[in-house]
Amino acid sequence: MTELAPVLAAFLLALISALIPALVKACRRTSNDAGTQPRLKERLRDRIRKTWMPCIALLALLSAGCVRTVYVPHGEPVRLRETVKDVKVWVMGQDGKPIAGVMDLPEGWYALPMEPEE
Repeated sequence: MTELAPVLAAFLLALISALIPALVKACRRTSNDAGTQPRLKERLRDRIRKTWMPCIALLALLSAGCVRTVYVPHGEPVRLRETVKDVKVWVMGQDGKPIAGVMDLPEGWYALPMEPEE
């Protein structure tokens, strides 16, 4: 995965370098007032839709693929990397019965699933 990062960065830089001049050219001001000319106003709207919508869709697709997922098999413990606030927990009371509560789980604690009782 680390070998892919420079290639992806170079690709994104080339893509952005190609898109910026096109966007600047497409965003030039027009000398006519579109408020009194409905046909010109509609042409400008179409031009913006054709220019910006593909760019927005492309950025959405590219940003969706930049998430790293790690698979943790069932039953394996994990160590918390940051404090998790207001977690609903069960704690054992003096009589050995679980009591519902809320607490912060501090960074560094381990969390693991509890097997169901038979």
